[in-house]
Amino acid sequence: MKAFPTREDVQVFLFREANLLDDWKLDDWFALFTGDAEYQVPTTNTPKDASPDVTLFYIADDHTRLRERVVRLSKKTAHAESPRSKTRHLVGNVLIDGQDSDQLSVSAAFIVYRFKDGVSDVYVGSYRYRLVVVDGGLRIRLKKSVLDMDGLRPQGRISFLL
Repeated sequence: MKAFPTREDVQVFLFREANLLDDWKLDDWFALFTGDAEYQVPTTNTPKDASPDVTLFYIADDHTRLRERVVRLSKKTAHAESPRSKTRHLVGNVLIDGQDSDQLSVSAAFIVYRFKDGVSDVYVGSYRYRLVVVDGGLRIRLKKSVLDMDGLRPQGRISFLL
């Protein structure tokens, strides 16, 4: 990969990330994150610029907590995801919003379809990423999944990865 990734490079990276989640390859997905990474899902009424340090988030994981989440979801004892959900992540409108010497700020739109126990749910929103180049490839320093929905009804929770 070039020193400065193009929008196409970023887009392909995000599509591959989505495929890893849909294929339930959570260890491979986790390997996309840097050691100082954060994974965040704010509540549906949280302002877009809010910080999990002062505002309630559905998920506000650092690297260690994200690893624990991946391990937990991979176990058969993860009752909320046993049997596992079937998902389809659709990613579009990928834009590089900013770039400095260390990282890219990237936004994208998403729709995630989730199928489980005869029920289908749809999650719609936008991703905010901070991506860095590590050893010639892109890695995720921050992934923030901002839901556009009014709430999590009727499903009421997020037991899989957006």
